[in-house]
Amino acid sequence: MAATQPSVVSLGGGLILNKDVFSMSPGEALQLSNFEPDIEGGYKKILGTTKYNTNIVPQVAASSERVVMSAIFNNVVLAARGGSIHRAATGTGSWTSTITSLGTPTRDYEFREFNFDGTDKIVITTGTSSPQILNSSFSNSVVNATGTANFKFVEVFKNHIFFAGDASNKQSISFMGPSLTNDFTIGNGGGTIKVDTEIVGIKTFRDTLFIFGKDKIFKLTGTSSSDFAIQAVTRKIGCIDGGSIQEFAGDIIFLAPDGLRTIAGTDRIDDIELGTISKQIQTRIADITTHNISSYIIRGKSQYRLFYPTSLGQPEASAKGIVATIKANPNSGEIGFEYGDLKGLKVSSTDSGFISGLETIITGGYDGYIYLNESGNVYTQASTTTNILAFYRSPDMTMGDPGIRKSFQRILWNYEPNGTVSSTFNLEYDFNDDEVPQPNAYNLTVGGNIAQYGFAESAYGTAVYGSGGSNLQRQSVEGSGFTIATKIIDSSSNNPIALKGFELEFTAGGRR
Repeated sequence: MAATQPSVVSLGGGLILNKDVFSMSPGEALQLSNFEPDIEGGYKKILGTTKYNTNIVPQVAASSERVVMSAIFNNVVLAARGGSIHRAATGTGSWTSTITSLGTPTRDYEFREFNFDGTDKIVITTGTSSPQILNSSFSNSVVNATGTANFKFVEVFKNHIFFAGDASNKQSISFMGPSLTNDFTIGNGGGTIKVDTEIVGIKTFRDTLFIFGKDKIFKLTGTSSSDFAIQAVTRKIGCIDGGSIQEFAGDIIFLAPDGLRTIAGTDRIDDIELGTISKQIQTRIADITTHNISSYIIRGKSQYRLFYPTSLGQPEASAKGIVATIKANPNSGEIGFEYGDLKGLKVSSTDSGFISGLETIITGGYDGYIYLNESGNVYTQASTTTNILAFYRSPDMTMGDPGIRKSFQRILWNYEPNGTVSSTFNLEYDFNDDEVPQPNAYNLTVGGNIAQYGFAESAYGTAVYGSGGSNLQRQSVEGSGFTIATKIIDSSSNNPIALKGFELEFTAGGRR
């Protein structure tokens, strides 16, 4: 009788779309939707959304308007909709009108916080009106010095406020004098710099102001108008949309025509294509449209998320995004990016920051509400909630020899349930060939009615024994094939499951 052989798979590597299945590592994912690569190892079902405030953000027009700005400032949220900006704390309190008559929004507003005089302020650009400045008491002033235009982009660099994106002068950056908030005059340290491309975003990083154009990238260094100097980072690649630009993991990440890139990589490799960091999901990059790109970072997870709705009328359920986590690969040990798909979140605007010292992720919706992300286990919409459909599929594994038929007896799942688990998994043989018997789905279910051993605060009937570490779920299985793939589907509203790995037990049969 043939001996039973084990095959242990540690999950890691993320979504891989640029390899054939024989080239993939067993821990990588052929499909990974609403599972995030986890910095603690494996893949974890993403958290949901809840309303930041139960009231819809007011609008001036009678027709529906999306939220074009979600900003965390002074421990409250600023939300823009219909040409007006409002503020509110979390909970059930009403929104307070803060700035009005900014014109009909045509794009997301941009904003940057600064403090030149001991008072926290935020500067906001709309693209349809003059820039606005709010102080910590929420009093506003209009930036309306001679020459001011309807800028789209704003950044603070070396105690200067820089603006760009005026519709009549798309290649110029204007800046005010040091620590000034309404003076562009040259005599007081203001000025204008022009580049030879249309500007789509500006971002400060360390001692440099990066200027992102459609087909070129520049950097500005210096401390004042007397020594500001500009030079090209690259003249061969640009940024698709400024909404993708984030400071992340000690670098700047942005969406270029050939994929996600980092500034350090782009500068270091002198425009060689290998500077992209998203080759493993290149087919997803090709799907991205520029209707309304937005992004945010989750510092506590070393994670970047990009959202790309396709149109104003796109259904919420079909809206997509990308999650990227920077982590060490469990097989190679190398630090790099691992990816997964996001689905079911139609995001209009974003911000991530701190409220009362806690990292807070907010998004504005096309339905007019502000949502807390990383909150709860379901997606919340205006008047409904939707369970999050999470999907993982492994590569088609050969156990080292595609020419030998294997008969499978058991699978052991290694996971952290974080509460009650109610999932199903499938085994697919020989690339899910219709002529090969495929077993029905198996349940991956753990109840939440046993108190966790060794934790005094755990209550019987609510905690899960062993939920502080990994759990093993042993399941007898049936079927045979030359290749096998595992697939998990979780559409429950339970606490998110974290998949760490699995072991397959099989006996080797005859050679093909």
